[in-house]
Amino acid sequence: MDLIVWRHAEAEEWLPDDAHSISDLERSLTPRGEKQAARMAGWLDRQLPERTRILVSPARRCEQTALALGRKYKIRAELGPDAPPSQLLELVQWPGNKLPILVIGHQPTLGQVISQLLGLREEECAVKKGALWWLRHRDREAGAQTVVVTVQSPELL
Repeated sequence: MDLIVWRHAEAEEWLPDDAHSISDLERSLTPRGEKQAARMAGWLDRQLPERTRILVSPARRCEQTALALGRKYKIRAELGPDAPPSQLLELVQWPGNKLPILVIGHQPTLGQVISQLLGLREEECAVKKGALWWLRHRDREAGAQTVVVTVQSPELL
């Protein structure tokens, strides 16, 4: 199984204590974030198999990141900000799903999933805004493995 986790691109600042502030789910991408999403989407579109399922957090910034890719996607409430990593892994049916799955979501959830799957000592792995990690589960004689296929950042594309 291939699991690609893509953190949403740069979004507007959020001030939760500001009475005039929009909700966290309503935050939009900044102009820089739109460029990050477009740059990553251009690279990713050339790499993703056609049958890839795309699951997106209900946050506006995640949906805007997904729109840059120009493929069909499903919004899933289970991927909202601060979702537990177990919820994401259950949703994508890791590691048994046969289809590649792209998840567009948030920190710290994505970093926690990466850390868990790779057996890192840290509780969470840092994932930059707009960056993605492509992980693959495979069975070998020595047992099951999770390998990193690639890590991409929009600044390097």
